[in-house]
Amino acid sequence: MPFISNTDKERKEMLAAIGVKKFADLLANIPRKFLQNKDCCLEDAYSELEISRKISQLAARNVSTCQANSFLGGGVYDHFIPAAVDHVLLKPEFHSAYTPYQAEVSQGTLQYIYEYQTMICDLTGMEISNAGMYDGASAAAEAVLMAVRKTKNFKAIIAGTIHPWYLEVIKTYTVGVGVELVIIPARNGVVDLDELKKAVDDETGCVLLQTPNFFGNIENAFAVEEITHASKKALFIVAVDPISLAVMNAPAEYKADIVIGEGQALGNAQNFGGPLFGFLATNLDLSRSMPGRIVGATLDAEGKRSYVLTLQAREQHIRRAKATSNICSNQALCNLAATVYMCLMGKEGLKEAAVQSTTKAHYLAEKITEIDGFGMAFEAPFFKEFTIKTPVSAAEIISKLKAKNIFPGIDLKQFGQENMLLIAVTEMKRKVDLDELVKALQEVNHG
Repeated sequence: MPFISNTDKERKEMLAAIGVKKFADLLANIPRKFLQNKDCCLEDAYSELEISRKISQLAARNVSTCQANSFLGGGVYDHFIPAAVDHVLLKPEFHSAYTPYQAEVSQGTLQYIYEYQTMICDLTGMEISNAGMYDGASAAAEAVLMAVRKTKNFKAIIAGTIHPWYLEVIKTYTVGVGVELVIIPARNGVVDLDELKKAVDDETGCVLLQTPNFFGNIENAFAVEEITHASKKALFIVAVDPISLAVMNAPAEYKADIVIGEGQALGNAQNFGGPLFGFLATNLDLSRSMPGRIVGATLDAEGKRSYVLTLQAREQHIRRAKATSNICSNQALCNLAATVYMCLMGKEGLKEAAVQSTTKAHYLAEKITEIDGFGMAFEAPFFKEFTIKTPVSAAEIISKLKAKNIFPGIDLKQFGQENMLLIAVTEMKRKVDLDELVKALQEVNHG
């Protein structure tokens, strides 16, 4: 919607209706020391042509994964997206992807969200999915709140191998609501099962595990589930990579109670870090504790199949004290991209993407470990992402390879791991791309 400014006449009318003479009168209660007494140094207004050029100039300063050989991951991945995905998203009826409150005029939106939920259930093996969340991190936090709300046990045990930023979001969400967070340390790149056994007790509300974890390693979810469910009430929450589920066990197979994850890999571009969308799926007996909203299928007055929002336990619909969350967006456009992507790829296409990703990742890992000074940081199996020990600082490697238009991965020093590089590989990589990274690392190693 274009911005239409108010005229001077309209401003005077509004001020008169409020009962003041000028705009400054509205600021009377703010101490003068907090008021800006000079211009905001804004430039003169641009024409549409000028601002288009300006934005293009700024955008040209970015370097996308289409222009560089990128091995960045850490939660956002460069997977192939069929051209048809964007063509569907650009259809006029999807330009406004806001919450479909009025079912009678939102049947198309409600239908694809229903299909999205169905596909998430197919991937995870769970019985019910909500209509999407902000991102994987907030989905993890909402799952923790959901679990303690259901069990009435406010001790949440978190594997120390989850994404550090997920943990930060969980800490933010749980401040002030009486949730005790217990972080289980890592051992050899996976959660320490002995320490987990000691921590789980009858006061535990949930255990949260990520697999593949932040380091790319595949956790023993079956063992963690057994430890978790040895407690009377504890729920098992698992964060997963949706692409990995095409070749790995569905969370339902290791008796997960709640499954969450970041859905960006399903047909959404990296877009320099967003927008993202989270997914959350569970079993029917937990459905009324779910955050967000759910689209359900029903029959209309004429007996025709139709779709409606159901189980909307949000503060916009019920008393705030009884609300399950304050999620105000279903990330509908991102969900639509995922729905179209999964429809186009199908089971075989998703499996092909997963197999190529893991095959190429293992090829690259093997080649890198043949370079003097480089080695695998952990012995655990991995999917498409792995951690390498480096002979010099990862920051130095990144700096030198950026000059060659290669983004070699993520420096884990910021997360407390010295001389470690987190490398992600997807089906987008050709052998020449992988070999280019290996050659560049060899050159760094030899000065």
